[in-house]
Amino acid sequence: MTRRFHGFALAATIVLLAPVFAHAQSADLVLCDRLAADGADPDKPADIKGVAEVAPSDVETAIKFCKKAAGGSRRAMYELGRAYAANRAMPEAIAAWRKAADKGSTSAMVELGVLYGTGAGVARDEAQARKLFERAAQAGNPRGVSNLAALGGSGGAPADPAKSRELLAKAAETNAEAQYQLGLLLAEGSGGEKDDVQARALFEKASAQNHPGALERMGAFTQEGRGGPKDSSAAKAYYERAAALGDEDAKKALERLRCPYTIKDKRGNVVTNLCF
Repeated sequence: MTRRFHGFALAATIVLLAPVFAHAQSADLVLCDRLAADGADPDKPADIKGVAEVAPSDVETAIKFCKKAAGGSRRAMYELGRAYAANRAMPEAIAAWRKAADKGSTSAMVELGVLYGTGAGVARDEAQARKLFERAAQAGNPRGVSNLAALGGSGGAPADPAKSRELLAKAAETNAEAQYQLGLLLAEGSGGEKDDVQARALFEKASAQNHPGALERMGAFTQEGRGGPKDSSAAKAYYERAAALGDEDAKKALERLRCPYTIKDKRGNVVTNLCF
């Protein structure tokens, strides 16, 4: 069975429920955030958008300023790891994520868990990956929850989606990734009753925070009239927003809207699509 872990190390796809206190930020931290912040990091201030990946042209500058800010900020230490990873300097990235995780960064815990779960840059150690995901999940990190579910139970037993729902529920009060992950469980009827209305409501909340996956799901739900009104124009708008944020499923959905008619040969093989 192929396992999919959510983290920078695999596909540069969360909440720490402790409060984030406002305080004066150094210029180094501001620049570090601007270039290397993870949009899904719970330590990230709400007014910082974040980036899916550190741009190649920004790597050197990000490393410089994140390194300066990392001494007094676990967020900057985590972001320093992201910058190193973008620069393919994995030993340095791992070292930074270890330090950030020791300071309580659940995003760093997830990244390290992904590395141990896949054996990327470290010896593969599923037990260590599980411990890291469990720490992140218990702190309310949705990626910790979903990656823990991907590992399954002890000894390879099936994951407990009902427990995943429980862990995600509190985080979903405010966090877009948790809303998206919980929405998926509700939409699939995994771990409890299927509830398209509630799933759509969660996707809508996450979409308001520009979560790419949630925007794509809102496009699909709105296109199908699932869990609420059907609206083709609104569906297209959701897909366009998701595609602009890099969501590949949304890009494919837009292409299907543009080319809705499929021509097949007598064997049923697709020959071409008719586009508008």
